[in-house]
This record gives sequence, C-alpha cells and structure tokens, in this order.
Amino acid sequence: MTSLFLITLSFSFLALLATPSFATIRANSCRSYCGNITIDYPFALDYGCGHPGFRDLLFCMNDVLMFHISSGSYRVLDIDYAYQALTLHDPHLSTCDNIVLGGKGNGFAIEHWRAPYFNPTADNVFMLIGCSAQSPLFQGFPGKHLPCRNISGMGCEDYYDCPAWNLLGHKKVGSVYGSGPPECCAVAFEAIKAINLSKLECEGYSSAYSLAPLRVDGPGGWSYGIRVKYSVQGNEEFCRACEATGGACGFGTDGVKQLCMCGSFNSTKNCDSESSTSSKRTWSLVDALAGIFVCMSMWIQHEGDSTWLINMM
Repeated sequence: MTSLFLITLSFSFLALLATPSFATIRANSCRSYCGNITIDYPFALDYGCGHPGFRDLLFCMNDVLMFHISSGSYRVLDIDYAYQALTLHDPHLSTCDNIVLGGKGNGFAIEHWRAPYFNPTADNVFMLIGCSAQSPLFQGFPGKHLPCRNISGMGCEDYYDCPAWNLLGHKKVGSVYGSGPPECCAVAFEAIKAINLSKLECEGYSSAYSLAPLRVDGPGGWSYGIRVKYSVQGNEEFCRACEATGGACGFGTDGVKQLCMCGSFNSTKNCDSESSTSSKRTWSLVDALAGIFVCMSMWIQHEGDSTWLINMM
C-alpha cells in the first residue's frame, strides 16, 4: 500500500512539473520594501536589479531608506513613481525653527555620471546661509546682479521672518554686493549645478519645495527638504517588454548591460524569447526527479524480492 502511494505521488508531481503553467510562473523578485516605502524599478536594493544608472544608490537600515551620493547620505521620505520624484531629508538642513551652521550640511552634489538621472526640481529653492564675500557664488557678478532670487515664491526675504533668525541673533545684511554679501542667498540648483558648502564657502543652507498647485503663505508652512526629479535615460521599450512577459528589469555583472530577469534564467530580450531555455531547465529537473523515481522503484522491487526470499526460507 505504501509503495503504491509513493508511485502515485511521484507520477502526480512529475505531471505537475511538466505542465506549461508551472514552467512559466514568474515573480518580480526585485520589488521590495523598506519600512513603508516600496522599492521598484528603476530603483532597487539588491545589486543586479533595477536600472544600471540607479545602482548602489539606496540602502535600507533598520527599516530606514537611505539615498547615498557623493555629497553624503540622505533619508528618503518618499518615492513618487507617478511624478518620478524623491523627497530627501538632510539632518543638518536648516528650517524655519532651527538654523544649523558650521558647514555640517550635505548640500546636494551628485556624481558626474549620475547627473543625467537626477536633478532637484525647478520649484526647489536652496537658501545658502553665511557665505563669505570670496565665495564663488558672488564672483563675476556686478553689484546689483547677484544670483540670489526667489524660486516659486520662496526666498530669503520671507525666510528672514522665521523664528530661527531671532534665536541666532544675526542681522540682515544688505542684498547689494559691495556693502557685504547677504546673510542668505536663495538660488535654483540649475544656476550653480551643485550645492557644496565647502566649495561655496557657506556656513549652512536650507532647502524648501512647493507642491503645485498648493501655495503656502509664509516660511513656517513651507515643505523643508530636497525634492529631486529622476529620469530613466535611454530606450525603455526593453524594460516594458520584459515586464510584459513576467520578468523583472535588471543589469549584468558589468553594471551597464540591461537584462530581463525571468526567475530561473536571464534574457537579453524578454522572458518569452527564452522560453525554450526555460523548458530545457524545467525538463532537466524532471529528468532528475525521474531518475529518483527509477531508483525508488528499484528499491521497492529489491525490498519485495528480499521479502520473497525470506518467505521461501
């Protein structure tokens, strides 16, 4: 009875493996989570997943998602896949309630090869605080034409009204270069391409952004943080074809070439284009199980022969 049950179970298992539906079931092994944030293409936590331009970028530590670039590490507050934007937090970022000096802030500067993929949004203002008169920020500009200006209705003139300035005891310095550099200079990222406090010779910085069409009056209601727009460069037809066939978009060991990850194999096109490889691998497993089944049958037959000999004796 036991032998019959084993034989029936083995045949059933082999038949299940041989069905096309079993051979083609795939899952997106690259999608993951960190805390309450979903990590999906083009981002990834595991090497080989996501877009190659986004590799070695995100790290999850104790359910806290971190974004690491050349200027430092930032906490990721949100990934907006619909609008392709990240919201980042720098612990040394000045706000309306607290101004951090001493050049401790990260600012925002990204590796040259990543520059096409990431750029702070056009409505993100950087307010540089306590920059020296020798700062590159003020060089090459005539007296009344500083790069400082309001961005999306946000700027230093309003920022000066924050309680933090009263606590700091700093005075508002004239906005015209010649009477001394302004204590605060608001710029768009595109104007200087990198927020590096050391190179700009600034003591601190703040960053705020607005989410259109909302407009908040007063710096106390601004959203403080760095809002970064991301974009995937190149032809996205490859990834769309990969995901349409049940695969996950990834890249090879060279860190450049894109691959379609199909569970048991990788493809340079999509999962359907390598269906023969999938079948071949599936059947190699079937062959192995068939070998086990043959051995099991021989063992059962041997056990039966041994029992027959004992009975004859």
